[in-house]
Amino acid sequence: MRILFSSLGSHGHVYPLLPLAIAARAQGHDVLYAVDPGFHPTVGKLGFTVVDAGISIWDAFRQANALHGTAGFRRDMLRQTAVDAFGSLLPRAFVTDLEPVLERDKPDLVVFELINPGAGLAALRAGIPAVCHGFGKMDGTLVPEAMSDLLLEYVAELGITLPNGHHYGLGSTYLDVFPPSLQDLDFLADVDRIPMRPVPFAEPGDLPDWVVEHERPLVYLTFGTAFSNPDVLRTAIAGLSGVDAEVLVATGPQVDPSVLTDVPGNVHVLPWVPQADLLAHADLVVHHGGAGTTVAAMTRGLPQLVLPQGADQFRNAEIVTNTGLGSQLAGEDFTTDAVQEVARKLLRDNDVRAANAGIAAEIAAMPSPDDVVPKLVDLAG
Repeated sequence: MRILFSSLGSHGHVYPLLPLAIAARAQGHDVLYAVDPGFHPTVGKLGFTVVDAGISIWDAFRQANALHGTAGFRRDMLRQTAVDAFGSLLPRAFVTDLEPVLERDKPDLVVFELINPGAGLAALRAGIPAVCHGFGKMDGTLVPEAMSDLLLEYVAELGITLPNGHHYGLGSTYLDVFPPSLQDLDFLADVDRIPMRPVPFAEPGDLPDWVVEHERPLVYLTFGTAFSNPDVLRTAIAGLSGVDAEVLVATGPQVDPSVLTDVPGNVHVLPWVPQADLLAHADLVVHHGGAGTTVAAMTRGLPQLVLPQGADQFRNAEIVTNTGLGSQLAGEDFTTDAVQEVARKLLRDNDVRAANAGIAAEIAAMPSPDDVVPKLVDLAG
């Protein structure tokens, strides 16, 4: 069987799909991966056939700014920029690029990630079965109404009718990688839902020797690949450095580690670490609340201190806090003293530890990507 996977070009959108794509290829299926050129090296070295499709998120943001007569990035326009980019520009780009690809390569199935409905729409127009790969909790608050409205305008242009309330998933079969006890199962009641265990993915890399051998607790600090900046890192580092722990900081591509000077001896600053491997050794994850990091920490049963910066991160922070898996600090509450106090508490809180152990066990019991591949074959007919 030939399966085309497609996602937007960012680590948080590409990485969650890769375990299933890897499992499909391991079971003998032909896997194509459609993404913008920025992520061709990432998927290409995994052995998939790379398909050039869509535009990068940053190009979509630039085009969205241009719609409003602004050449550069403006924080005061960020919400409108995101609405235009994700609601219209990106879906249109993927439909345009994928329609000839689907005609040429004739995949039996298209797997698209939730925030890339353009790939799913191209499949619907071509009469190819489509499956939506989720990230986290799926409910009516996941996507802003203005964004859904823009997408629905484009869907209407294409002459496609979607089930009420399932605009980004397109009413397709839904691969659900979120723990069932935390999911809004009522919202998903009218779609074909296939649960699948989330498997954290990391590109190969070495961990520092001290990470494996550490004796004190290990705190991992990351703001991901898109939301990291020196100021938020400095505030978090200043708080965590006062905790009796080793602190590993991954600055991400937006921040040069050299700008974080004069850090205490228990703080170790690196540009990148293989996060999926690191989590096996961590005791606390302090992060921005991206869906990938949030769910990855759950799979390892790790307490989380979420410091949300934007997008769906505030929503994920609420989920972590409301389910007893950790805490959050946002806005004026995000201070050096608060980070230190909350981190210390989470490292010794038995109730938080028990709640995380329960979620990790629930996730471990979910079907693996290897188990799900035969179900994809059934869907393709």
